[in-house]
Amino acid sequence: MASIFRVQVYLTDKASRRLPLLLCFLAAMVMLMPCSSRAETSYRSVAGPCHLEFPRDHGPHPGYATEWWYYTGNVKSGSGSPFGFQLTFFRHQFVPPGDETGWPKLPSAWRTPQIYIAHLALSDIMEGTYRHVEQMARGAVGLADATSDLEKTSVFVKDWSLEIRHEDSIHHLTAVAEDFGMNLILSQEKPPVLHGQNGYSLKGKAADSASCYYSLTRMSVHGDLVVRGQSIPVQGSAWMDHEFSTAPLESDLLGWDWFSLQFSDRTELMIYLLRQKDGGMSPASSGTFVDASGTTTALVFQDIAVEALDHWQSPHSGGSYPVRWAIKIIPLKMELTIAAQLKDQEMNTPGTTRITYWEGSVSVKGNGKDGKPVTGEGYVELTGYDKPLNLP
Repeated sequence: MASIFRVQVYLTDKASRRLPLLLCFLAAMVMLMPCSSRAETSYRSVAGPCHLEFPRDHGPHPGYATEWWYYTGNVKSGSGSPFGFQLTFFRHQFVPPGDETGWPKLPSAWRTPQIYIAHLALSDIMEGTYRHVEQMARGAVGLADATSDLEKTSVFVKDWSLEIRHEDSIHHLTAVAEDFGMNLILSQEKPPVLHGQNGYSLKGKAADSASCYYSLTRMSVHGDLVVRGQSIPVQGSAWMDHEFSTAPLESDLLGWDWFSLQFSDRTELMIYLLRQKDGGMSPASSGTFVDASGTTTALVFQDIAVEALDHWQSPHSGGSYPVRWAIKIIPLKMELTIAAQLKDQEMNTPGTTRITYWEGSVSVKGNGKDGKPVTGEGYVELTGYDKPLNLP
């Protein structure tokens, strides 16, 4: 609560009244919850082709209400100890473009329409522990920012940072908390994957219930993790998502299940399941399969069958989360079993989004494309299990 209070102190009266929109939106993480209607904003919207180009679109997209750069990965130490990691940077524009004219005329170096949030988590699989921490800062006076030029894209919140070097597609992640963190180098191994229709990813019934969404589905990782204050060299594989949007979460939805899976045959799978309040899945749920060469196959709702096989009830929030699944990708003859590497990988964010969600490392085994045996690892994100995201 202290971080939120400091932001409110520095905001002007008009901007401060918009802070609940920030918290509501960033809590949803993929789409704005319906804290305000589309008619009340003048943000840019996603309602058609995204025309993504690289490296340009690694950078920020001001004018859209929210954006995030999301990294997850599974790595091992030299002795073989496994770890999962997550580092996510969020940008939220809480004043629509052009609306700054209503602000007080007195100039201030603190004035900005942008707020930045970062979430950091480390799953120590062998030790059986999950550590997580959050940060938030306004995009002013050197506290946080997102910039891009011909050479690089940079995003930082206080002393946590992401840098993408455009020339060789090298990503550098740096984030250290009190007793854990990371200093990792990620190398892109496949071209960007554009989800949906060339990056236009529909998340509901309306044309503008959508985002521009791409992933780097396979990145090699090397560097150091900080675990209990000690630096440990690691290497492994990572996944990166970059998404921007303004759309609210539609009223009939309560949350989503998101899977990012990397297989031993160098293929990958993303699945996005939107859970409805009536217990069903939204027809807008979708996915993408990536073959070893980087060629993609778009998956629609009817192609995907997911069954929860086991649940874990959180002693922290009381939410009951699935932690083992059976997944079928019907047209590709894939049948997979996914299991959480740790059951307790629940992140609580009282100082930033005030939302609790499960974000964790998983293992995979089963049959990949055309029924060929595969193993693998990945990450799963689960929202709306302790309470619906779009509460009135």
